[in-house]
Amino acid sequence: MSVVYTHDRVYVRPSSVKLDVNLVTWDGPDDPENPQNWSHRYRWLVTLICALMTINVTFASSAPATATTLIALRFRVGQEVADLVTSLFLLGYCFGPIFWGPGSETFGRRPIFCLTMVSYTVLIMGQALAPNIQTLLTTRFFSGFFACAPLTNGAGVLADVWDPVVRGPAASLFATMVFLGPAIGPIVSGFVVEDTLDFRWVFWVMMAFAGVCSAIAVLFFPETRAEKILSSKAKRLRKEDPVRNKDRYAELERQGWNFGPLLDRTVKRPFKMLTVEPILVLITIYLSVVYGVLYGLLEAIPYIFSKHNFTISQSGLIFVGIGIGTIIGGIIFAFSSRMYPRLVEEWHGFPPPEHRLYGAMIAGPALVVGAFWLGWTGNSPAIPWYVPALSTIPVGMSIALIFVSFTAYMVDTYLMYAASAVSANTAVRSAVGAAFPLFTRQMFVGLGVGWACTLVGIIAVLLAPIPFLFYRYGSRIRGRSRFAPCADLKIAEKKRLAAQGGEMDV
Repeated sequence: MSVVYTHDRVYVRPSSVKLDVNLVTWDGPDDPENPQNWSHRYRWLVTLICALMTINVTFASSAPATATTLIALRFRVGQEVADLVTSLFLLGYCFGPIFWGPGSETFGRRPIFCLTMVSYTVLIMGQALAPNIQTLLTTRFFSGFFACAPLTNGAGVLADVWDPVVRGPAASLFATMVFLGPAIGPIVSGFVVEDTLDFRWVFWVMMAFAGVCSAIAVLFFPETRAEKILSSKAKRLRKEDPVRNKDRYAELERQGWNFGPLLDRTVKRPFKMLTVEPILVLITIYLSVVYGVLYGLLEAIPYIFSKHNFTISQSGLIFVGIGIGTIIGGIIFAFSSRMYPRLVEEWHGFPPPEHRLYGAMIAGPALVVGAFWLGWTGNSPAIPWYVPALSTIPVGMSIALIFVSFTAYMVDTYLMYAASAVSANTAVRSAVGAAFPLFTRQMFVGLGVGWACTLVGIIAVLLAPIPFLFYRYGSRIRGRSRFAPCADLKIAEKKRLAAQGGEMDV
């Protein structure tokens, strides 16, 4: 019996079974078409393009939040209706991942990125020119529907191009952008609103940024999905020599394009994973709360610092603390991944995913501290404004560190199904994020700043043990998974057999 590895999967093959000679695979371990064999510089370029798209779409999610008062006045609607500008964009995040994550696994990363980024950019024009609130809200929803593709597929791209050693720092960069974008949005839009007194300029700035990112994606982003590259290779071989290569095929081509199987591989897979994967369920619950807190801050911070007579732009500057915290969180995660070269060598390229959880173990308690700090120092105007403002640094650090740790954990756990796992997670957490801005202000007014943040802190206390439990019991849970390859468990079994005098080829 032998264990066969490719860059994104592992399976056991009996020694008596021969590989199909017509199956198109990589031309050896150094095949230059394999994304993991691309030059280090080029892979970082691909990662940076993915990060740029991510910071752009998350910037667009929060930027209009500071303009909601002007939107309410212009269209003569209540503040709650104007707040839907943020919530409906995030609601689009709920439905988009159902298509874009599994779709990228079937049709390839590049076509999905090109389609979604261009569509999202065009829809921003509809928001800038909206003649009424109905048009504005409708285009915001569909803009979010397309904009979530970088969030959904970014983890899949990292699994496509990086081995576990560099995947940690790359995932750190990606996750930092996920939360840096929402922090930058209110800062930029706050100054735009105060300078122009016209909410439409916020959307024109968003469109210019989105247009640049879309152009970069269309012109420079390559296909990174291994199965799609091999499918193109099989087609090329058949075209070059129709007689000799007429039977050559790629694995993706044999999956079939009938509606039922295609639906199973795309729309249904994320929800199926969410119902049968306990790891994914618990991660989704934790990240949903964290994501909700982040977007709840869009309403909470202006309310808290209105007690200090802050203007719109001054309140926006408080989000600098969130941004600093996210960068610190990314640095901590990168630092915690320093042992990966040794682990990769020890585990033959597949170290246990639980080693990605050290950052989340730090961030869970830190989020509790940050929530109580913000609540009970921001509760009184007598306390200097910079005291609660400083609390946003550990809050931002915790949010980013929890997200990057669990995203990397999902990628290492599910590998070729990472995009589907992240799609399910993104859909649920976005629904929670969409809900938070609708009740955050009422919660802070009704309970008071101190007790509202205390409630968040108590929930954070209940969720903080999750990374510790995964670290202790994660391998057992993954061993019963229907989607996790669990290469590390097979390697551990090989080591056990070797210690007992048995043999197993790796």
